[in-house]
Amino acid sequence: MLSSTRKVGQIFLRNSNTRNLQSTCCALSDTLFVHRDTQENNPDVHFEFTSENLKRAEAIMAIYPEGHKKAAVIPLLDLAQRQHGWLPITAMHKVAEILNMPKMRVYEVATFYTMFNRNPTGKYHVQVCTTTPCWLRGSDDILNCIKKKLNIKPGEMSADGRFSLSEVECLGACVNAPMIQVNDDYFEDLTVKDTEEILEDLKKDQIPKAGPRNGRFAAEPIGELTSLKGEPPGPGFGVRSDL
Repeated sequence: MLSSTRKVGQIFLRNSNTRNLQSTCCALSDTLFVHRDTQENNPDVHFEFTSENLKRAEAIMAIYPEGHKKAAVIPLLDLAQRQHGWLPITAMHKVAEILNMPKMRVYEVATFYTMFNRNPTGKYHVQVCTTTPCWLRGSDDILNCIKKKLNIKPGEMSADGRFSLSEVECLGACVNAPMIQVNDDYFEDLTVKDTEEILEDLKKDQIPKAGPRNGRFAAEPIGELTSLKGEPPGPGFGVRSDL
């Protein structure tokens, strides 16, 4: 009969041959995945799509075939967030009502994707990628710079409501690491100096130019090509000696 006892950070499984299994600590997110009513976010907070956005919602749903309208849940949640600035629970309820979905199904989507902000965010929402490629290229320095310049930590908003900060997983610009996202714009190939300049511009409500900060146009190699330098070999290369 297998019995188990738990200790902090370890699980001991005891049988005739005792084995020790070491478990690691779970990384903590700066966002609570379950809803807790607050003054800003509770079922009494009013949310209705504007007439213009309601037309947009209808156009989005028209893309999907009959019987599959519920697949529009992500774009409709995004539309609600863009209208409100963030995504209160009543906006989720409205999307569930429009799509004739159980509210729980909408909650599942909104809590799974970090693109949905379920708490108030600042005018400029700064998201710092700290996944492995960015971390190897110095994302810790970028994050520390932002924390120092804005005097906030991940999950917090500045007192004036202008900035909020989030630490996020991969934003898909690994070749241009380290990078941050501010609202809809990506800023890539960053140094601490670049980050300071971006924040200073945003404080003046001047939108800095998005994209790489090291002279690259996109994600091409820095300097000369590192591969595909010559003409590609023809069909059968390396397969038959007579080709």
